[in-house]
Amino acid sequence: MKKFTEVKELIASLEADAEKFYHKGNSAAGTRVRKGMQDLKNLAQAIRLEVQEAKNKEA
Repeated sequence: MKKFTEVKELIASLEADAEKFYHKGNSAAGTRVRKGMQDLKNLAQAIRLEVQEAKNKEA
């Protein structure tokens, strides 16, 4: 559950940069959003593996 909380915190931290990029055209903010999305992808993959491992232990 810790990683799921990290996902929520990461998305919340990216909100301001996404706003700057999409509404103000700040390209540096866009770079930060892209990096954050890559981190999100990696974190989501780690969660997927963790869930699959837990499911396999139950079976």
